[in-house]
This record gives sequence, C-alpha cells and structure tokens, in this order.
Amino acid sequence: MAHVISDECINCGACDDSCPVNAISEVGEKRKIDTDTCIDCGACVDTCPVNAIAAA
Repeated sequence: MAHVISDECINCGACDDSCPVNAISEVGEKRKIDTDTCIDCGACVDTCPVNAIAAA
C-alpha cells in the first residue's frame, strides 16, 4: 500500500530526500507520491513536519 500526501502539505520538500526510490515530486504547489514507484517504506512519514503523509 503506497503512501499519499494530503492537502496539509506545505511544499517544504523535506520528504524528497528521505525517499529511497525517488517517488516524490513537486506537482503545482504540493508534493505528490507516485503510487507505482512507492515501496511503502514510510521514511517520508517521519520527515514531514506537518504530518501530511499517511498510508493510502
């Protein structure tokens, strides 16, 4: 099950470097996780300062 980023995202980019498979990209003014690439490791969840990332 991949993770998703909610509308609470402040587009700080903290999650980008934590993703070991580069599944996170900037789309508009938010970040988005490519669910086909995400390996469900949860590393991004721990780095998000506003708790905007959760399991889908």
